[in-house]
Amino acid sequence: MQIFPTSIQFGVLFCALFFTATLKAQSSGQIASLDLPDAPSAQATVQTAPSVSSSQTPTTAVDEKEEKRLKYEQAERELQAQQRQRIAGVLPNFNTVLGGYAAPLSPGQKMRAAFRSAIDPAQFVIAGISAAYGQATDSHSSIDSTGFRHGYEQGGIGFVKRYGASYADQFDGTLLGNGVFPALLHQDARYFRLGEGTIKHRIVYAALTTVRCKGDNGKWQPNASNLLGNLAAGGISNLYYPAADRGFELTIQQGLVVTAEGAIGSFLLEFYPDIQKRFLHRKKQAAPVSTSQTVQP
Repeated sequence: MQIFPTSIQFGVLFCALFFTATLKAQSSGQIASLDLPDAPSAQATVQTAPSVSSSQTPTTAVDEKEEKRLKYEQAERELQAQQRQRIAGVLPNFNTVLGGYAAPLSPGQKMRAAFRSAIDPAQFVIAGISAAYGQATDSHSSIDSTGFRHGYEQGGIGFVKRYGASYADQFDGTLLGNGVFPALLHQDARYFRLGEGTIKHRIVYAALTTVRCKGDNGKWQPNASNLLGNLAAGGISNLYYPAADRGFELTIQQGLVVTAEGAIGSFLLEFYPDIQKRFLHRKKQAAPVSTSQTVQP
């Protein structure tokens, strides 16, 4: 299908050939300075055609790449600082942003941070405490009318099973809820501490973080990563818990219980710096004042 009449096509072709010959007659410096678009329109002039397509686009791409690199480096510095945070010098507090802002993490950084939290030595200690409590309360075990024990035993074998199940729950929940799902859903699993306002307001804020989180775009959104991570970890637990503790209903129940426990943990993350500050402030006030300084006359 022809758009222009034949005579107009011939005229355009002639002008194009004449224009090409004129360009070849110019010096190499002049040719290098020209910046023509790939497909100039019939109404465009030589002066207005250059600048848009070949000079601004590469510059914009370079600027975006540089901005992305700077954000990644900033996030890496903040992540390294966060992985030195501990509660009482023992419990890992790697997943907390103490300031009001933090650069968004890349998917790789999210997975690395989640894995680092999951294998921290404190997690093994917590799993041991949980297993010991389960051993004392005879968790995941039952005895039928004939006296036969179902589920986990007592003794060393029972403790090992409870320990393995407890640590597997922690590992799966941390890796899925703080790494996999945040990377897939572009969410930030970290706790952004408020640190100001009334106690009531901060309690409500901390509790809500189990159901809402910040996205990589910095906006609040439903915390699907946390809920899906807890439910997925509950589903995986069907592989190693006794038959009596398996099933869809128990998976949902366990996921909701873990989500509620996360709210309690958020209270600690929100208020521990205040407790620490007050304790250290009192400790400094109680410290004796040195009198060894000489007074100059």
